[in-house]
Parts: sequence; structure tokens; C-alpha cells
Amino acid sequence: MKLLVTGGAGFIGSAVVRQAVRAGMEVVNLDALTYAACLENVAEVADAPNYAFVQADITDRAALDAAFAEHVPDAVMHLAAESHVDRSIDGPGAFIETNVTGTYSMLEAARAHWTRAGKPEGFRFHHISTDEVFGSLGPTGQFTEATPYDPRSPYSASKAASDHLVRAWHETYGLPILLTNCSNNYGPFHFPEKLIPVVILNALHRRPIPVYGAGENVRDWLYVEDHADALLTVLRRGEVGRNYNIGGENEARNIDLVRTICGILDELRPDGAPHADLIEFVTDRPGHDARYAIDPSRMREELDWRPSVTLEEGLARTVRWYLDNEAWWRPLLDREGVGARLGKAS
Repeated sequence: MKLLVTGGAGFIGSAVVRQAVRAGMEVVNLDALTYAACLENVAEVADAPNYAFVQADITDRAALDAAFAEHVPDAVMHLAAESHVDRSIDGPGAFIETNVTGTYSMLEAARAHWTRAGKPEGFRFHHISTDEVFGSLGPTGQFTEATPYDPRSPYSASKAASDHLVRAWHETYGLPILLTNCSNNYGPFHFPEKLIPVVILNALHRRPIPVYGAGENVRDWLYVEDHADALLTVLRRGEVGRNYNIGGENEARNIDLVRTICGILDELRPDGAPHADLIEFVTDRPGHDARYAIDPSRMREELDWRPSVTLEEGLARTVRWYLDNEAWWRPLLDREGVGARLGKAS
């Protein structure tokens, strides 16, 4: 299989690229290299004979057509997206352009390629989405594949729109699609504007660790390498036209997550202990969803997949990775918006 991955220089996309290349698949990484992308994320496979890189924007239809014509992929894994909720509050236009218009361009380019090839049965367009499209849960219950969409932020609304486009292209044109909705990812190479890297890096620099509201918001945390494995499993064995919810089976309140990270740092960097003293509660994000939780039954029962990394193990791995890879994250701190409080506009 030759796999075209969009957003393969980003956090989740690079994990997919690394795993797929190591598994012997031919991989074409198509990425625009915007602020959150980093080619160092795929440096370990960059010289592999089964890896190629194309710098292109998913809104550029001509560039997409050229990439499909040159590389002739058997499958597409579409991960390229604007994904930071706080940024979507301050600047929703970029999210509509990339996540909606970009997905439309990808669907049309993939459909044209699939049609030219004679509509091979084995072709797949795998669209990766988020559990945030389902809205906010109360203290009980979980999102299933049948949960109605109820997005609450410009980011989640743009992803919901892209999901609907993907389903429409399957129903209208017969494009063989797969759709997955994942819970919160974390792990190595996580861009340093998201919660877990912010906690780690602020603690290392003895800066306040911001926690929105009272820290009561609950998320289901999925280790990024587990997610990449799940995505490749769906690509290989998922049923065309079907959607799959991928969860980490690791629910935690934000405040408990932050305190756990601080405890790990207390052990590994005792000179800064107790790092929890740096926690500072700040004004909550507008429209902050209370709780996300995934019901992973379909992945477990139909595809025999479940996560292998517990939250405790994954957080320990992640903290150690950041401690050992300052050369990766240090230059990223100078990128636009990193370290600033975003998303305060309501």
C-alpha cells in the first residue's frame, strides 16, 4: 500500500508516518509546514527509501492534483487541520479555510484520482476527526458513533463540517471513506501550546502553570503512538463508510492531570519540587466543554483493538521525552502565539 498522509509533519500525523514507514508501507507526507508543523518530527524516517515529502497546502487544488498524479497513492489518511481551540476563538477564519475548504479540496482531488484509476475497490479516504464534534457530556455517559453532533467552538464546528462533507462524498459519489473520532492525544512531539507540554515546560522554567477555571473539566487521554496504531488498524481492516471512535480509556480531570505531571517532575527534577506550587487558576475559556468520554466498543469488538498505554505510563514517558529533547522544543517556543494566553475573546 502507498499511503498519502496529509499533515504528516504535525503531532499525530508524524506518529502515523513514523509507524507506517517502519511497517514497510510507502508513505507520502503532504504538509504545508505551518506554525505547528516540524520536519524534525519525522527525521528518523526522512532518509528511508519508502518515504517522500511534498510541501503543499490542502486548499491548493492544483498542488493536490500534482501530488496524486506523481505519487499515485492507494489510500489517503487526512490529518491536516487547524486544531487548537484557543486559536479558533481568536481567529476562526483559518479554521474554516483549512478544515472545511481544505477537506473539500482533498475530497475532490481524491475523487478525481480514484475515478481516473477506474475506482479501485481497495482505495480508501480515511478522515481523522475529534470527539469535540459531539459537544459536552455531563458527569456520566460516553460518546458513541451514533451520538448526535453538537459542536461548541469554532474548531469543533469546523471539524464537524468536514466530517459531514466526508460522509456526503461517500453517499453521493461512492468515494470509499473511513472516519474516526479520537479523544485528546498526548505524547512525544506535542506542539508546546497544548495543555500537557505547557505544564511540563512551564514547570521546567519555574513559570506559573495555568489551569482554566477550577480544573474540573474531564478529558479522555490517548497516547499518540496508540492512536497511530489504531488509525492504521482502521485503514487496513475498517469497513468502508463506517466511523470508529478511538479513545484512550483514561479519563482525568485537568487539575488531576496537572498534579500528576508535577509529581513526575518532582521525582525526575527534585530541585524544582514541589512543582504543584506553580499551579495558577485562570479565567476559563469561553464555551469550555465540561467532559469528553469515548465508548470504544466498536474498535474493541469489530477490530480487536484497544489502547496499550495507561495514562500513568504515558505521562511518565512524555515527561521524560521532553526532558531529553530540549533541542526539539526550544526553537518552537519562539513561534507565533506560543506561551501567550489565547482564546480570551468571547
